[in-house]
Amino acid sequence: MNRGGCDVVVIGAGMVGATLASLLAGGGFSVALVEAREPRPFSGDEDIGLRVSAVSPGSAAVLTEAGVWRQICAQRSRPYRRMQVQDGFDDEPLVFDAPVHNLERLGTIVENALVQWALWRHLERQDDVEIHCPDAFAGVERQAHGNRVRLASGRVIDARLLVAADGAASTVRKAAGMRQTYWTYNQQGVVGVVGKTRANPGVAWQRFLPGGPLAFLPLEDGRSSIVWTVPAREAENLLHLGDEEFTQRLDAASSGWLGSVTAVGPRAAFPLSMRLSSHYAQQGIVLVGDAAHVVHPLAGQGVNLGFADAAALTQTLIRARRAGGDIGADDVLRKYERWRRSESQLMSFGMHALHGLFSTDASAPLRRAGLALVRRSGYLQDQFVRRAAGLGPNAPELASGARLKAMLLASNKG
Repeated sequence: MNRGGCDVVVIGAGMVGATLASLLAGGGFSVALVEAREPRPFSGDEDIGLRVSAVSPGSAAVLTEAGVWRQICAQRSRPYRRMQVQDGFDDEPLVFDAPVHNLERLGTIVENALVQWALWRHLERQDDVEIHCPDAFAGVERQAHGNRVRLASGRVIDARLLVAADGAASTVRKAAGMRQTYWTYNQQGVVGVVGKTRANPGVAWQRFLPGGPLAFLPLEDGRSSIVWTVPAREAENLLHLGDEEFTQRLDAASSGWLGSVTAVGPRAAFPLSMRLSSHYAQQGIVLVGDAAHVVHPLAGQGVNLGFADAAALTQTLIRARRAGGDIGADDVLRKYERWRRSESQLMSFGMHALHGLFSTDASAPLRRAGLALVRRSGYLQDQFVRRAAGLGPNAPELASGARLKAMLLASNKG
């Protein structure tokens, strides 16, 4: 039996888990990162992938400290400075412009595969990160001074802290007995890459329709990545339509925005749900990202919540070490849990309420009144934009532009 030791074991090297591993290593912690499959190498010569994320400015700051944002932007990305929201076919959209809110951009559209590959390549060069791949979590035993983590390969790792970053179906969360509240919407998000008569000028556009919202997200080559939320049965129909009939349906739904659809690529669909864990930490085990929470993609905040989790946990552990505490102690982990669970609850139930508000015709008058109120209120617009940008009042320091080196210097002085 192989046995090793480290400060933190992270299970799952997706975007959030890999970001956390990089931040922790930069913060002076030794990390074991466990992943079942090495990510597929990213190539800019291949067409744009179906799964993209709208990375907020706060998340971009976190990825900068994780050591990869510059490389990501140098390969393929598209910033957007305007967001336009419409209710049904109302002619008066709600518009958010970055300069109005003292921001350079509202977000950046990047491919999930590029983010994960950039993080993986970066982590391979880190001395304080030991990658176990292919491997998987097999069990955990609580010890006097931490956790003994067993892997499928037979390897055993002793660590002060075990982090579950292994997605919505987290095996670590289940092994720890942390329960979840779960909602299903009987909806799916149909995704694809489409071209229109006019190139997308860098606008994130969203229209709320009876079956769910339709979003066009700008891509580097002028096309758009769509996320079309529809009832599950309709999603299956959309996937099986020929390109010509799908184009007609999409033209009708987008009502001439940027002209007509001129090109349609492959399509896929994924089910929509909301999950919220009852606890984010217990007995030296912590949840981050989708292992802790899954939100409705109405505002595209799922992965941004995960990046904030990674930054918040790193900040919490650095402060605990500065105070001479045990990074796996219950009082330390409860601070992280209270912080991040309150934020994800606010976002989760906020998106849940918006989904209910925009999913029925009966609530149309209330919707229109609400949108009109936001149009007239600069304060409400600014509050919405600051939170969507990952710069709200409870944002982690790293999301607000703080540097890991500065945090470590403060730690050393303390």
